Amino acid sequence: MIEYNTIREDVTLKEYGRNVQDLVAHLNTIEDKEERSKKAATLVELMKQINPAMQNTPEVEQKLWDDLHIISNFTVDIDGPFPTPNKEILEKKPEKMAYSGKDITFRHFGKNIELLVDKAITLEDAEEQEAAIIHIGKLMKTFIYSYNRDTIEDDVVYKNIRKLSKDKLDIDMEKVKEGNLFEPIRKERRTDRDNNDRNDRNRNHRNKRNSNHKRRR
Repeated sequence: MIEYNTIREDVTLKEYGRNVQDLVAHLNTIEDKEERSKKAATLVELMKQINPAMQNTPEVEQKLWDDLHIISNFTVDIDGPFPTPNKEILEKKPEKMAYSGKDITFRHFGKNIELLVDKAITLEDAEEQEAAIIHIGKLMKTFIYSYNRDTIEDDVVYKNIRKLSKDKLDIDMEKVKEGNLFEPIRKERRTDRDNNDRNDRNRNHRNKRNSNHKRRR
């Protein structure tokens, strides 16, 4: 009678396959512990051959023996070169990372913009601080443009910078507008580039066709 995988026990570690799992289960049927341990060592060598990318290091050796215990669901009793791993430690879930509880004022700009604003506040040199404000303004416009083709007015960017800095950062907006200082260098989108390339090819084709027509006349 054929035994289908759908009714078989799940494979614990898929990288070793079902045959290795069956061999590990066979170890528990060997009554003599010394013989069982010898067979386990042979099985570990087989597991190593199944994964030839593994380097022959003590860390890899211990991992293979640990995997053997995991496959057996920690039921196999053998004398191995490494202590039996603690099941509770291996199954322990990692603790969740702690995230900053501080709310982000403008989520579409992200936390890094706030960090840049905080850094700009500490700059004592007026020219350096102005350059930092311009850089922040460019970044804000870049972020807006990355997900929205609509433009954002310089006055809005300035108000956002003022709000994030609690009115500690200031810049001459007439100078900004006159020099277009907040405007980032926009990268041409792929669709726009493809359309431009297609238009250029069509234009060249028309020019060539017109030129050939004139020569025939």
